[in-house]
Amino acid sequence: EYQPENEILITAGVSEALDIALRAVINPGDKVIYHEPCYVSYSPSVRLAHGEGIAVPTLPENGFGLDVASLERAWQPGCKALILNFPTNPTGAVASSDDLGSFARFVAQRDLLVISDEIYAELTYEGIHSSIAALPGMKDRTIFLHGVSKAFAMTGFRIGFACGPRALIEAMMKIHQYALMCAPIVSQEAAIEALRGGKPSVLDMREQYERRREFIVRRLNEIGLTCGNPGGAFYAFPSIRATGLDDVEFCHRLLREEHVALVPGSAFGRHGRGFVRASFSVPYQRLLAAADGIERFVGRCCRGV
Repeated sequence: EYQPENEILITAGVSEALDIALRAVINPGDKVIYHEPCYVSYSPSVRLAHGEGIAVPTLPENGFGLDVASLERAWQPGCKALILNFPTNPTGAVASSDDLGSFARFVAQRDLLVISDEIYAELTYEGIHSSIAALPGMKDRTIFLHGVSKAFAMTGFRIGFACGPRALIEAMMKIHQYALMCAPIVSQEAAIEALRGGKPSVLDMREQYERRREFIVRRLNEIGLTCGNPGGAFYAFPSIRATGLDDVEFCHRLLREEHVALVPGSAFGRHGRGFVRASFSVPYQRLLAAADGIERFVGRCCRGV
């Protein structure tokens, strides 16, 4: 629970919340750990705050999950914060309660701040999403980021929120009030209605996403693009190495030749190379057509056409 008067800040999407959180707490030269492949703005946002990013690789054979041993290996003197994103964009990876507990012990031992981006929390397909902020002792060292963009399909409304200790939220407010003044009021009113009455629609949409997930993961594997089953979000992250193309060339050619848009995995950091992100948030019939286009394209690639 957070006090609305001084522990919650309404932002123009989670992207702004992440940016001002980093600018509020990072001094030049401070180091920030994050797991990769990751959302495209994490590394640039750290650099813009004059910090140094430390990318921790996650692997497909582990469902792109993060483990505490990798965090321990990545830690260096000067580390100040850890960015977590579960479910993860672009891989759909999730974290178990045991994982979160081990992360909490790690950050306490290393005296780190956690910036937890949980924008896809409601789009969790196996089990129940848990937040590291809810663990004992973690509320005081966590900036919790969320919003209405994904679960409520309100990306263009640009409403996010940051929750955390009063001193940190006040520091973020000092930047927010001069950069933006406030998030759009009409969007805030829409977000209130979504939060009050939109949960049935969210649950229905999650069922539709789960159906699309099962379809696209199966089809990608049948086509020959190895793909694990994402535990959350609405992205599949298949390997395209079997085609002999790098991920940028694969996406450019697929767009030109079949009019299917995917995102190169390298956009999400160097550990995303050789993969592509496929969103299954589109209508089911369009997903069917896209899968057919990918199949035709991969068939030509494998025949050397």
